[in-house]
Amino acid sequence: MSVLRRAKTWEISESEGSDAESSQTVTVSTGLIVDQSSEHKCTTLPSSPTKSESSQTSALSPPRPDGRGTPSPARKRRTKEEIEADRQTARERKEARERQRAARAREKEERRQEQQRRREAAENLKSLRPENCLKCLTVCVDPALLQQDGSDILLDTLAAFEWKFSIESQQLPHSITWTRDLPQQGDDGKGSVEEEQVVLVLDLTDFMDMVVSVKKMLDSEGEEVGVGSFLSPLLECLNRDAKKVVTLLVTDSQPDYRTDACGVHLLDETLQSKLGMEDLDIEEVLVYLQLSKNISLVFLDGWQEVTNHVCAVTKALSKRPFKLLTERAELPFCVDGSWASGVRVERDGSGLIGVWTKQIQQLNRVSPAVASTVTAAYPSPQLLLQAYQSLGSEEDRKGLLAGLLVKSGGKERRIGPEISARVYRSLTAQNPQLVLD
Repeated sequence: MSVLRRAKTWEISESEGSDAESSQTVTVSTGLIVDQSSEHKCTTLPSSPTKSESSQTSALSPPRPDGRGTPSPARKRRTKEEIEADRQTARERKEARERQRAARAREKEERRQEQQRRREAAENLKSLRPENCLKCLTVCVDPALLQQDGSDILLDTLAAFEWKFSIESQQLPHSITWTRDLPQQGDDGKGSVEEEQVVLVLDLTDFMDMVVSVKKMLDSEGEEVGVGSFLSPLLECLNRDAKKVVTLLVTDSQPDYRTDACGVHLLDETLQSKLGMEDLDIEEVLVYLQLSKNISLVFLDGWQEVTNHVCAVTKALSKRPFKLLTERAELPFCVDGSWASGVRVERDGSGLIGVWTKQIQQLNRVSPAVASTVTAAYPSPQLLLQAYQSLGSEEDRKGLLAGLLVKSGGKERRIGPEISARVYRSLTAQNPQLVLD
């Protein structure tokens, strides 16, 4: 018979017991006896623990869920000041988080508004381009002009160009005006604005009537003009809005006018005979219209030339907003781009030698080769001024650059005393009205 024995032993030292049991060692054995024979396969006999062993085992058992085991240590109660401090800290943290959230929301809104402003600025700049601005212009034609022969040429041309036009009564009869559509900016934004340009189309008979009325007004020292004249509504229009720019287009099927070399339109003897006026009287009327009332006068053959004039004014008005935007720059005559002969200066100072060369080259009769020679000898204006100060006499200062050799086209020549003196005067003169040459 073979017997398999397995034993487990725990040695437990209790320090929390009584004095008699403080050094006692408890041995707990679990025996497993296996009797293996031909008649019995397996027999298990658990050993029953003794009283001392059961007491020790119960001491090792974990605490029960109901909490009636080992008592927990007593918690320290917080004071009211500590509770209030914790609440204050929590409130401060909450307020800090809200401030951060509000700051992020504010930054996000500012970025959105900035993007919106940039988008609107780009759209406005795009709308100011002549090809886009032309779509916002409307040519307003007075219905009285359609009664004249050949006026259909103007309408056909505007329709062919696909320009907007309208036929409506104008404040000034027989006139053509222009209106510009503006982008809507809220409920108070204007939908359109009227341009300052006004074209008044008159035939020869109406113009003769106006000239006679102006002559009578000048002779009577500005008294009331006769009723029925085109001059009365014209003067009223100019009195209401002094910024109006009026152009008189005089048409006739058989033109009897001529244009001198200076571009001033004068009537010939046939028209003078119709008016019964002398050359001096007619010139006096024209001077009054042009200088006193800012009214331009143009004589045209027929409606084809009138149409060409209206189209030219329309195109000029379409380019006006973009030109006004360009003129707002600090130096509108300085155009960006390499073709403008400009020199780019980097932040590290590279390119200043090119600016110094261009500055000397601006002088009259100074070639790029001469300017390069001067800047090669004196790379900065300060060095050249120091060289002038080191010399004792005025003549030596004027001739300081005269001996420098200029290489151009395989030949060598000297700068000469004339250019040297001009460079000296341009850098040292105190009189802004001084002529360098």
